[in-house]
Amino acid sequence: MTKTLLIVHHTPSPGTRELLEAVLAGANDPEIDGVDVRVRPALAATVPDMLESDGYLFGTTANFGYMSGALKHFFDTVYYPSLDHVAGRPYGLWVHGNNDLVGAVNSVERLATGLELAKAADPLEVTGPVDAAVRDRAYELGGTLAAVLTD
Repeated sequence: MTKTLLIVHHTPSPGTRELLEAVLAGANDPEIDGVDVRVRPALAATVPDMLESDGYLFGTTANFGYMSGALKHFFDTVYYPSLDHVAGRPYGLWVHGNNDLVGAVNSVERLATGLELAKAADPLEVTGPVDAAVRDRAYELGGTLAAVLTD
């Protein structure tokens, strides 16, 4: 049976776009079978996207010490309709910013905790430019979430 990994992202900068591309490459690793990867910009993701998925990867910029407004809008839209329907499903997170990422990471983790999602990997926190090592870590994050769904 095919599982669905939903990747919800806000990637307005070249750095966050690079992270998205690396996460997607990892999630679509040819050695991982049985996972359908669906990608939705945070402002376009819907309640059915959330409910019909078996796992999640969230990507955001850190804006003024918080997740992006776009990702916040996504959570505002799906939170109550998803409550009690997604508990136990795995999730991962990547955050990119120029300095403090703590507030952005904490805000997403609080919402994931409220939804009773299961953290499948530590958040990928990236400050500054995206280099090869960071892209490798993003690839690993995508692969980890896809692989968790096949277990």
